[in-house]
Amino acid sequence: MTHHDGRKPGLTEDTVALVAGLADLAVCGLSSAVGGVRGLLRRADLGDLLVDGQEETKARGRLLLDRHAAGAPAHLEVLARTVTARSQAESGSE
Repeated sequence: MTHHDGRKPGLTEDTVALVAGLADLAVCGLSSAVGGVRGLLRRADLGDLLVDGQEETKARGRLLLDRHAAGAPAHLEVLARTVTARSQAESGSE
């Protein structure tokens, strides 16, 4: 799920990361969060908290997927792509 070329994840990747994050939360003990729901619903900044929670959940899902992914990208391939991108950028700027 990690993009070494600097591009942002797409909608499908975000959805997969969100679902994986939710599954990880469930495994880690979602029941402890149920007790704080009443206090959370009384907050005036609930919308902001939900957005922050969604972003943190997606980040947690990405970490889980990266940890259990098939394997890391080949180091030399990542290096070759970086060198190619730099040389193209330099030749385009002249």
